[in-house]
Amino acid sequence: MATDPAPVRTGPDDTDQDDTGPDDSRSVRTGPNGMSGYELATDGSGPMERDKDRARVGPARRAAGFAAVVVVALLALFVYGVTSEGNDDSPTAPSPLDGKLAPSIEGEALDGSRYILDGDRGSWVVVNFFATWCPPCVQEHPELVEFARRHEGSGQRRLVSVVFGGANETAAVRRFFAANGGSWPVIVDPTGTLAVDYAVAQVPESILVSPTGLVLGKIRGGVSADGLDAIIDQVERAAGT
Repeated sequence: MATDPAPVRTGPDDTDQDDTGPDDSRSVRTGPNGMSGYELATDGSGPMERDKDRARVGPARRAAGFAAVVVVALLALFVYGVTSEGNDDSPTAPSPLDGKLAPSIEGEALDGSRYILDGDRGSWVVVNFFATWCPPCVQEHPELVEFARRHEGSGQRRLVSVVFGGANETAAVRRFFAANGGSWPVIVDPTGTLAVDYAVAQVPESILVSPTGLVLGKIRGGVSADGLDAIIDQVERAAGT
């Protein structure tokens, strides 16, 4: 069910705006799953300006065996809209990073620990982009809590959240997690660099990273614990693992 947009804070002083307009760096978008999401500016008008010079350079790295099979299997699932329910309106979608190494995520988490995405190699990682001012993000949070709880013991499926917002967002995020639960790593992205690196145009949006560190598509809008597990299970079955 689509969620009515809430007032969005914009501008360097985080002043409230009653609605979104031409000067607003966020606008409301409804995805194919009917879930509203908030688009992030990518037209050069704000911190989300795409900077091609930030692209990671170096020789292309190719993964063999499991990685190659998984990439092909998941891309087929996303491109042809195959889901466990056979729903053509699936919110899953290709990512321009599909089959490439996930951009680096490294920084201090809310709990003061140092998080490095590469440290989760060997596990599936869901990179969830969200903001505390986004109603669909709030709506999906209990599902993320459940997903993290299910896999806390095995560590085979992990979760990291990237918070879009200014430096002042850190306090709001701390309050949000204190009130709503969740103990996975949370990284604040004050300049929007990580959102640009991952080609994220709206929140919530989740990126699936394979155990070999490759991006294998994205999920637009809110997710569910069952949905995340179903996607990963499908890929593993398709890859024969």
